[in-house]
Formats: sequence, structure tokens, C-alpha cells
Amino acid sequence: MYDCIIIGSGIIGSSIARELSKYKGNFLVLEKENDVSCGTTKANSGIVHAGFDAKVGTLKAKFNVKGAKMFEKLASELEFPYKKNGAFVLSFDDDKTPLEDLLNKGRSNGVDNLSIISGDEVRKIEPNVSKEVKYALYAKDSGIVSPYEMCIAISENASTNNVKFEFLKEIVDIKTNKDHLKVLCKDGTHYESKVVINASGVYSDELNNKISNIKYKIVPRKGEYCLLDKEYSYITSTTLFQLPTKMGKGILVAPTTHSNILVGPSALDIIDKSDTDTTYEGLNEVWAKALLTVPSLPKGGIITQFSGIRAHSIDDDFTIGFSSDVKGLYNLIGIESPGLASSPAIAEYAAKEIADYLKLSKNENFIAKRSAIKHVRNMNDKDLSLLIKENKDYGHIICRCEVVSEGEIKEAIRRNPGAKDLDGIKRRVRAGMGRCQMGFCTPKILEILSQELGLDLENITKKGNGSVLLEGRIKE
Repeated sequence: MYDCIIIGSGIIGSSIARELSKYKGNFLVLEKENDVSCGTTKANSGIVHAGFDAKVGTLKAKFNVKGAKMFEKLASELEFPYKKNGAFVLSFDDDKTPLEDLLNKGRSNGVDNLSIISGDEVRKIEPNVSKEVKYALYAKDSGIVSPYEMCIAISENASTNNVKFEFLKEIVDIKTNKDHLKVLCKDGTHYESKVVINASGVYSDELNNKISNIKYKIVPRKGEYCLLDKEYSYITSTTLFQLPTKMGKGILVAPTTHSNILVGPSALDIIDKSDTDTTYEGLNEVWAKALLTVPSLPKGGIITQFSGIRAHSIDDDFTIGFSSDVKGLYNLIGIESPGLASSPAIAEYAAKEIADYLKLSKNENFIAKRSAIKHVRNMNDKDLSLLIKENKDYGHIICRCEVVSEGEIKEAIRRNPGAKDLDGIKRRVRAGMGRCQMGFCTPKILEILSQELGLDLENITKKGNGSVLLEGRIKE
């Protein structure tokens, strides 16, 4: 019997797991994929929104503003990439009213350091911004984060604090059983817990609707992106938005924490919650709109495209809290943008509510710190020489584009939760994230995964079940 089972190991589920580990209890995370951060978390803009866009009085506004202010401390404790780089919301119109509305909304939400500046002032900071821009809302406290690295760091720290993670656990049903809940998985296993936290992203409505008479509806909203090579990092160091619409915050041109330039996303409501295919139409729309912001964007600089699915609720706000008709069910439904920025505050709030409900005492042995994997690309010659003397694997470069060593890849696999496939390696140490997009390093990474996991090469996958890379040996 668990005190609490968390369903979903994206940024919300993993963050709540860590916050719960500050209390004494028996906690388990169940994830249908074979790793953390495999859903919305791995494929979003990575923007720590300041909070000026959220409707006043909503949970989105409340948690966004509070959560954004928690990032600096959290990133320091857990050593994940985060930077407060500022953001512009660009207007191509002489009428400043829409920007003034955003400014007033932001101030009502409690956002600091907001101002409206002229297009010329924008271009003094970011010279590549279009000459057609007349004004901009400047949010100095907006930031960027590597969302999947943040999620991995948080889940590693939760694991250090005795939260258990189990993967390939697709939930097929939840049942009430006297004073607790029973979670049934597709593989035939089942688990019992006093509290079940529904942090299952785009599937959160389906999970709730299996057991509750109060129904929710998630509309999957696809966003497509283009990613530019680091060579074009000069394009902007500030996040560049256009005025938001009812479908979201619009097409952005933004730096990433690793000096790439991210362009997107589109916003299209779809039916299939697993449809992360990119499309000709979607990518063309993204690029055409982005050119309005930065006319000199180089299409030849694109090294990859991808898409993510947002959990848009028809209620247009977060749903957070205990179900009113199912004892022990705690819902987090419709956690779309600004869900990433809100996640530290959501996790703190949810964990306290659950700890109070279960009457849990504080865990005085909680370990707040987590050390990141040492990246040789960031080391000086002296420190690197000492590291290689200690472990020669750090002197063997596997990924030339991102300068990733064999030592880093092995540590990414050995950590808990550790990488189990190519994408898991990419998210942890960036091997394959560079210009060649795994064109050169794949064979060697496959060999390392095979050796470390004790699996035949034919069983190593790109991203879990159904994505094997090798069918067999040609000469057999």
C-alpha cells in the first residue's frame, strides 16, 4: 500500500514527486513510457513566462507568477539550465492599446519589471527585429529553461529522496476499494494507494473520467517547431513574441539555453493525442509568421523540426485539487502553457494539500541538492585533464557536434532514472542534438547502450516500444 501514487512523470508529476519527498511517506510514480519527460515536457518552447498574459484571477495567473519566481533557486539546487533573458511582445501597429492591456493585466497579476518601449528601442537591444515593429511590451523577468533537463534533474532528486519510479505502466483503470484506490495497468500489474495523483497530461481527462462522475474534456493542441543551428545564436538573445491570440501566445523566435534558435509553435486542435507528426502546412505557417518578427531568419539554418501536444482544457484554466466525488483522487487537468513556468508553484501547493490530507510529517533527511553530469564541453583544460586521469572515458568524444564524451553517456545511463534509449541520451547529455542530428554518433551510442543495459543491439530503441533501429545482422 502506497501513501501516494503519481500517474505521469512529466514536469508536473515529477515536480510533485520531489515536493512530496519533503514529507515522510511511501511514494510511487507510474509512467506509460520508458523514461521521464516523454510527453508535452520534452517538446515545448521552454519559456518561463513572466505571467502578463494569463487572465486575471485564474489559477494560470496565480501559479505562473509565483512559479516563475521560484526558478532561480530551483535551478541552483538541481543544476539544470535556466536563464533570465527577458522577452518582447511585438506590435506592428501604431495603436498601443493591446500592449497596454497586456501591461495592465500583468501588473494586476503581480508581474514586476514590465514596460512598453518603442520599436527603435527594441532594435537597439535586438538589431535583427523587423523594422515594421512599432512598439513592444518588455518583460525583463521572462526566462528560458531546458524543460526536459529540468524534469530529469527533478526526477533524479526525487529518486534520491526515495520516490520510486516504474516505467512502461500504462493505466487501464482506477477503482475505489474501501478507503483507498486501486490502479490497474495494461501489463496486468496493479497498485493500491491512499491517494492517486492524476498528472497524466493530455490523458488527464480520460483518467479522471474512468472513475469520476464529474467529466472533463482535453482538446489536444499541436504545436510545430523549427530549430536552428547554434551558428545562428546571434539572431536574438531575447525571447520574441508576437501579440497573443485565443489559440495561444503565438509564433515566437527565441534562444534556447544551449544557444540554438527556436521558431514556433503553430497551434492546431487535433483529435489524436499521440499525433506528433510534423506537417508541410504547419511548418510553413510557423516560418512565414516568424519572418514577420525577424525577416533575416535563415531557412538553411534549420537542423530539425518537431512537434508537441498541449493539454488544452475546454475550461481554459488549470484544474488542481481533490475530486469532489472520488475519495483520494487528486487531479491536475489542463496544465498547458504556462504550465512549465507554473510547475514549481503547482507542485508545492499540491504536495502540501496531499501531505495535510494524509497527515504526513516533514522529512528531516530531505536532500535538496542534485549535481548535474559533468559536461566536457564546458570544462577548462586543467579540470578536463584531471577528470580524464580519473576516468579515461571522458577523453573519448562520441558526439563531435555537441562534444559529448563516452563518460557522460555512461553516467546518463547509470543514473536513476537513467537513459534507456537514444532519445534518453539526447535529453540528458545532448549527444545527437547538434548539426548532424545523430548522423555520426548513433552507432557508437547504440554500442554503449547495449553494453550498459545488457541488451542485444536489436533491442535498443530510439524512444521505447516500437522504435527499434536494427532488425538484425545482415550476414546472418
